[in-house]
Amino acid sequence: MAPVQAEKTEFLNSLKPENVEPLWTVMSAMVPPVPQPKATPTVWRYKSLRPLLGEAGRLVPAEESERRVLMLINPSLKAPQTTDTLYAGLQYIIPGEVAPAHRHSAFALRFIIEGDGGFTNVEGSKMYMERGDVILTPRWQWHDHGKDGNGPMIWLDGLDLPMFQAIPVNFAEHYKEDRFPSTDVEETPLKFPWKGVQEYLDAISGDHAIFDYKSKEKSGAELSTIVGGQAERISPNAKSAWRQESSSFVYHVYEGHGHTVITEANGEETILQWEQKDTFCIPSWKKFRHVNESSSQTYLFNFSDTPLLKNLAIHRLNSDI
Repeated sequence: MAPVQAEKTEFLNSLKPENVEPLWTVMSAMVPPVPQPKATPTVWRYKSLRPLLGEAGRLVPAEESERRVLMLINPSLKAPQTTDTLYAGLQYIIPGEVAPAHRHSAFALRFIIEGDGGFTNVEGSKMYMERGDVILTPRWQWHDHGKDGNGPMIWLDGLDLPMFQAIPVNFAEHYKEDRFPSTDVEETPLKFPWKGVQEYLDAISGDHAIFDYKSKEKSGAELSTIVGGQAERISPNAKSAWRQESSSFVYHVYEGHGHTVITEANGEETILQWEQKDTFCIPSWKKFRHVNESSSQTYLFNFSDTPLLKNLAIHRLNSDI
């Protein structure tokens, strides 16, 4: 080894006992020319997961599972990460069950996939849920879930749990009883029925339309400080516009079938095939577009970390594509 190199090695070894490390050896990795998410584009197929949810309902009683959920974990990451910043899971509840009341620091939304007669109670407002509805459970508000009638109910949970891996301040508190006292409500700012969302999308001309879910309590505000939501419509046998931004997305297919084209910076393409009730994710700064392969309208729901990035003034959108 050359004398200078030997001195450098000795110098670097001398840093470790002092708990310091050189920035210059990792600078390019810490400040890359483009975002480098660890998550990879992934599809979770409902036809494969639906039987597993049923088995979970049969084998795991409510008293053993405060929330009976299959987490959708990115193959390049660890729980609770669906993307680097977002968590998604499929929750399954059967008639007569109650998911006990609690509250927590994390924000949550739910997109209803299957069933009827299910309800969410938030701070005393008991909302019955139908397919396509979006239900919010804001931070630190008491909430529980239950199911009346026949058959199970399944929904997609979306939370900001991965953020609490970096900022470990999330915690929960359980209510003294399984259910928080409640009254049935028809209208609530915490529920977005699908019917109105689809009517909005269908009223927009063109092959691609987007609906932005916004707070019903604060005009123009996002659903939360970290998580936002959208719904999209793509005309029969049509394509959406190309999209590239620093946000990451979790998509759910409300209706239709098709694929999403994802283009990497080096020009390589990834194709995600999807059909009704599938869920898929798109990591940060991936250029993508959706293609509707069906002869009818396709409808997609997504939630993203866009509000987080905008609140931190680090959101970037490529408007040149």
